[in-house]
Amino acid sequence: MFRCGVALLAAAMLLSGCMTQGAGSEYAAVVQKIGPPKPGQSRIVVLQEKRQGLSMSVCACEMKLDGQPMGKVIYGSYAYADRPAGRHQLVASELMFPGETTREFNTESGRTYYFLIRSSERHDAVTAGTMMVGLVGLAAASVVTSGSQNTGPADLFPLDEAAARTTLAELQLAQ
Repeated sequence: MFRCGVALLAAAMLLSGCMTQGAGSEYAAVVQKIGPPKPGQSRIVVLQEKRQGLSMSVCACEMKLDGQPMGKVIYGSYAYADRPAGRHQLVASELMFPGETTREFNTESGRTYYFLIRSSERHDAVTAGTMMVGLVGLAAASVVTSGSQNTGPADLFPLDEAAARTTLAELQLAQ
C-alpha cells in the first residue's frame, strides 16, 4: 500500500513537471523580439484569461481578423496580428456553436489594441443545455437564445494597455 502511494506521488510530480516545462512565450518577450508595429501598421491582440476555479464559462474561439485566421484562443492564451491602420473586423467562432461574434473597430498607426474574450451569455446557456440534455439541449438552448443581442460564443471587450499587460504576463501564445 505504501509503495502504491509513493508511486502515485512520483507519477504526479513527473506529470506536473511536464506540464510546466512547455510554458508558452511570455508576451513581453514576444514584443521584445518582434518590436513595435511597423510604420503604418497597428497591432491587434486578443486574449482570454486563465480559467477561474471550476468555471465552465470559457470558449475555444477561432479568431479571424479581416477574414484571416489569427489562431485558436482558449483560456490562458492570446493571439496577435499586425495590420495596416484603419477599419478592422474581429470574428470569434467556435466549433459546433451556432453563431459568430463580430466586432468592428478602427486603429491608428503604431498603436496596439487589446481585446479580452469572455464567453457570452448565449454560449453559457447553450453549453449548460448541452451538458444537461445532450444534443437535444444544444438544439433547444440554441433556439431559445437565438434572439440574443450577441449570437456568438464570446464577448470581446477592449482593454487598456496596463490591464492587458498584467493579464498577458500569465498567458501563452496561441498555436
